[in-house]
Amino acid sequence: MRHSYRCPLRWSDMDAFGHVNNAVYLRYLEEARIDFLTRAARETDPEAFTGGTVVARHEVDYLRQLVHQADPVTVETWVVKLTAASVTFGYEIKDPASEGGPFVRARTVVVPYNLKEGYPRRLSAAERSFLEGYIDDSHSG
Repeated sequence: MRHSYRCPLRWSDMDAFGHVNNAVYLRYLEEARIDFLTRAARETDPEAFTGGTVVARHEVDYLRQLVHQADPVTVETWVVKLTAASVTFGYEIKDPASEGGPFVRARTVVVPYNLKEGYPRRLSAAERSFLEGYIDDSHSG
């Protein structure tokens, strides 16, 4: 299963060449990940990911140019790899109205983190159970 997030494009996302700047895609991924880990996960467990998470790694493949449009793009998020103390998310950024493939495929390694104490922590049983429902290694991003 994949989590789907509708991400608006902003005029300020464009660079001098009229397409979305490469660094802005990381913000799109972040918005989708925050929606997934706060809204969706906390519907299952109100305490899920309340201690925080940190990004350990990003990997981005830019596949097609994206220019400004009024309609949001869709960021699909799923779990590629799950360990006791990290999760690797896969993403695709798509336009549901477009016939072409994704604009971006990416991966992010996220580590659960105890922000109060300042150190990495393990996933809770409830967090792990939630994430297991989104494992899709057939689309490894």
